Amino acid sequence: MTMQKSAFLPTLTAHIFTAAKTNGGKAPSERELAEHFAVSRGQVREALAILEAMQVVERRAKSGIYLNDKHAGIEALAFYARAGIPLEPRQIYEAVEVRKIHEIKAAEMAAERATQENYDRLEEILEKSETCIAEGQGLFGLDHDFHLEIVRATQNSVFYNICTTFYALSEKRLPIYFQKEDRNRRSHLEHQQIYEALRSRDGVLARALMNTHLRGAVSYWTELLESGNDDPTD
Repeated sequence: MTMQKSAFLPTLTAHIFTAAKTNGGKAPSERELAEHFAVSRGQVREALAILEAMQVVERRAKSGIYLNDKHAGIEALAFYARAGIPLEPRQIYEAVEVRKIHEIKAAEMAAERATQENYDRLEEILEKSETCIAEGQGLFGLDHDFHLEIVRATQNSVFYNICTTFYALSEKRLPIYFQKEDRNRRSHLEHQQIYEALRSRDGVLARALMNTHLRGAVSYWTELLESGNDDPTD
């Protein structure tokens, strides 16, 4: 079996994740991984070096390779999400909580720094949102675009990259979050209010509105954790 490098890393990670979960956190050896995927040990070693740098796995002297998911950094968690590896609800909740802190500040900064290009893009997203609601569709993709455009409006690329990483952790759950029609309408209305505050260059109001808006997402994850249900739709 031959496999492209870009496909091998997430596939290898998913296999290690599954195997380690049933083996006390210990991953298969390099030899076992090479045999399983019919690749060279050198290719496995190279992939493991990347995962080790990302803190996805750790090597323990005279013991082997172990999954490091309990202490994985944000980049590793985002990689899990993109690779389709299920995350713990607590991990996603904490990412949403930190995202809230970042985006509240982003709204304040965007009120001062947003350009006409940013405003045009936000207006376009709001128009598309109205169409989606009228057609009974969820806003999950447009919600993602709206929030990241505000972060982009800070004109700080590092800030934008950080928030993009946090979004990767929860983006697969956004379709579930936006299943309810009233949730879509409420979110759209709040987006419009935030946009008007940004246009008015009112950083204090934009910050307050974003705080209120994101409180709903944090509440959603609080309910999810407390209920133990991985698919709440109310």
